[in-house]
Amino acid sequence: MHMAKFTLGCEPVVGSLTPSKKRDYKVTNRLQEGKRPLYAVVFNFIDARYFNVFATVGGNRVTVYQCLEGGVIAVLQSYIDDDVSCYSHSLFILQEITAYLTSIYFVDQKDESFYTVSWACNKDGMPLVVAGGINGIIRIIDAGTEKIHKSFVGHGDSINEIRTQPLRPSLIVSASKDESVRLWNVETGICVLIFAGAGGHRNEVLSVDFHPSDMYRIASCGMDNTVKIWSMKEFWTYVEKSFTWTDLPSKFPTKYVQFPVFIASVHSNYVDCNRWLGDFVLSKSVDNEIVLWEPKMKDQSPGEGSVDILQKYPVPECDIWFIKFSCDFHYTAAAIGNREGKIYVWELQSSPPVLTARLSHAQSKSPIRQTAVSFDGSTILSCCEDGTIWRWDDVASS
Repeated sequence: MHMAKFTLGCEPVVGSLTPSKKRDYKVTNRLQEGKRPLYAVVFNFIDARYFNVFATVGGNRVTVYQCLEGGVIAVLQSYIDDDVSCYSHSLFILQEITAYLTSIYFVDQKDESFYTVSWACNKDGMPLVVAGGINGIIRIIDAGTEKIHKSFVGHGDSINEIRTQPLRPSLIVSASKDESVRLWNVETGICVLIFAGAGGHRNEVLSVDFHPSDMYRIASCGMDNTVKIWSMKEFWTYVEKSFTWTDLPSKFPTKYVQFPVFIASVHSNYVDCNRWLGDFVLSKSVDNEIVLWEPKMKDQSPGEGSVDILQKYPVPECDIWFIKFSCDFHYTAAAIGNREGKIYVWELQSSPPVLTARLSHAQSKSPIRQTAVSFDGSTILSCCEDGTIWRWDDVASS
């Protein structure tokens, strides 16, 4: 299988780091969640009733919050995935904020450290919080009943990212250190497909994303410096079957997808975040920029093709891995933090790219692992290595 080659004669358009002050944001809240690093923060875009609800993960804790008027962040629920020996300690932490919290205790072999969280929903439309991390177990929490809905065991190592299919939000995909990507049905608990094998990733998979309109397509990237595009088209009967399966999940005929339809070497280092922008791909490595590119596939020969690099969005001091960018609901803006606690907000759909805001605060010095942009882009959240959550609000709309 050949790597995608770059097309000559197409110079990418590089954005200027001088903000064109399209949007003014100010800090409206700073919350110290705990001492452990926070690795992920994500708004619930699955359900219009909960667009202002978000979840964070860090250490063995999953917390659900709500963004209210005037910069207020209300704690709705908190879940502790705990070792028995830490039971009393975690109980003590929770008692401090007991007015807001409901807690759940799990028993596990080693201390969990969650790296990723996503929103999904069951067939009745109830919101589910899906989290994974160092233990390789995916926890599905029913936010309605505040109970564990399911736990998925299958990955052989830690889970770096979980994403939800926006058109079928009971399907999730997980990217793991075990070099595989897995497709799961949260409704039935079935692992439907495993993307790994002969043409799979050769190192940790760090990020994965569903195509926004093509149900069959996903993109994944990782420590082998590549972005791989996979198709589920010929396995779709198994996806459908996973919804009606009545036997034990372990008896489901899980299929291996061994070959991607496209492999791109756009970066020369770890690729730790990729997102679809229509049929284009946004990906970032540790080289201080997000790259927008177009995969040009050859239908006759899967895996082959070329790449058109269209635009580059510079992000200074973003040279450590596991820093993920986020977009608003309509993918008009992307926000990304860096290792110095600053946030860059780029307008995605303009050429050349426009930097709409550069956010910095004297007290924000810790690496920002992930941002979350609200539905309309008026609020930006960041979660940091020092256990803090920052809320920035658009001055015009606040």
